[in-house]
Amino acid sequence: MKKNLIIYLLTILAVSTNAQENIYPAKAQSQKIIINGGTVHVGNGKVIENNGAIVIENGKIVSVGTAAAANGGTIIDAAGKHIYPGLILSSTNLGLQEIGSGVRGSNDVNELGELNPNVRSIVAYNSDSKIINTLRSNGILLANVVPQGSLVGGSSSTVQLDAWTWEDAAYNKDYGMHFYMPSLFNRPNRFAALFGIQQPADPVKQGLEQIEKVKGFFREAKSYLQQSSKTTTNLKFEAVKGLFEKKQRLFIHCSIVKEMLVAIDFVKEFGFDVTLVGASECWQVADILKQNNISVILQQLHNLPTSDDDDVDQPFKTPAALQKAGVLFAITDEDGQTRGRNLSFNAGTAAAYGLSKEEALSAITLNAATILGISGRTGSIEAGKDANIIISEGDILDMRTSKVVKAFIQGRDIDLNDKHKQLNERYKQKYGIK
Repeated sequence: MKKNLIIYLLTILAVSTNAQENIYPAKAQSQKIIINGGTVHVGNGKVIENNGAIVIENGKIVSVGTAAAANGGTIIDAAGKHIYPGLILSSTNLGLQEIGSGVRGSNDVNELGELNPNVRSIVAYNSDSKIINTLRSNGILLANVVPQGSLVGGSSSTVQLDAWTWEDAAYNKDYGMHFYMPSLFNRPNRFAALFGIQQPADPVKQGLEQIEKVKGFFREAKSYLQQSSKTTTNLKFEAVKGLFEKKQRLFIHCSIVKEMLVAIDFVKEFGFDVTLVGASECWQVADILKQNNISVILQQLHNLPTSDDDDVDQPFKTPAALQKAGVLFAITDEDGQTRGRNLSFNAGTAAAYGLSKEEALSAITLNAATILGISGRTGSIEAGKDANIIISEGDILDMRTSKVVKAFIQGRDIDLNDKHKQLNERYKQKYGIK
């Protein structure tokens, strides 16, 4: 009886764990690949209609043009299909948080303490996350993995989503430093009394004091880094050296106009390259952001507006307002339910509210690559760049027709199977559905 029980439990374990473990990272490209036919959406606003041709060798795009007679290599017929740059998720906790805040063992998304610039998200990245393959099926091939925190959370890195380990996945390491700005909005917690939560007498004053604490940290770091010789090494100060050298970008997570004005102070005082993350009210100060060369990552378009007085469709219209003002922006999907899978559909919503479709595509490809410091390598289908390419049967921005049938990361033909597809096939078998 005991032996039978052990066999039963092992069988259940084998079934429950056989959900993506047979999906391996692709091997390096070994021969020339030619994608012939189809409509090529370059990512920079240009489109080659119906007869595009892309030649890929050694993981790089060799040429992009119109379809012609192909000599040698593997030929992929993309006639009637759409070809896009691989989509980029510009802000996510992918690989750091698997199940949610309720399961601590699956979370490695933040550290204790308020000032943790020396924390590196890349070393905690789980390249075996079950979520990764579901993103690839939706055309997402790269992601900026972001640590969280109370003030300075640490550095983010861009990863490519087909790897054995975090070392293999690393695409651009430690480019972003993340500052989570305290709220400058005095909104009482309705449940504070119920749960015994002690609220500060003046939340805005407390927030300003914490901001000054962060400014003080950067001032001390600047003085430390200017020293010609150091008797001791300060890891926290060393971690922000790239900000002063323009090798890193400061990502400030904020929402309302007051907080964005504080972000502008950072630009003026320290001269950092700054990107706002979230910034739901950025449409109100778009011209000021443009003047100060501040870019924006819009976290979630499918949301309600920040203020009750705003138009209910304001989140949908914000990308067009930024585009009109000339502000560099990207769109991401940080919904805890979709975990990034709705990235292209968020961009599709923006296309329905003022952006052209190619502008919306740029917001999840080339614009995102520019903000993340990788536009020289990816973000568009151009000669010399990495062959990060997807082929869809329909419009990638339209959830009714989008169906990614082929994807390449650095020229590798990757497996587009995932847990969702496996479960779909499993239950089609159970209920005899064809």
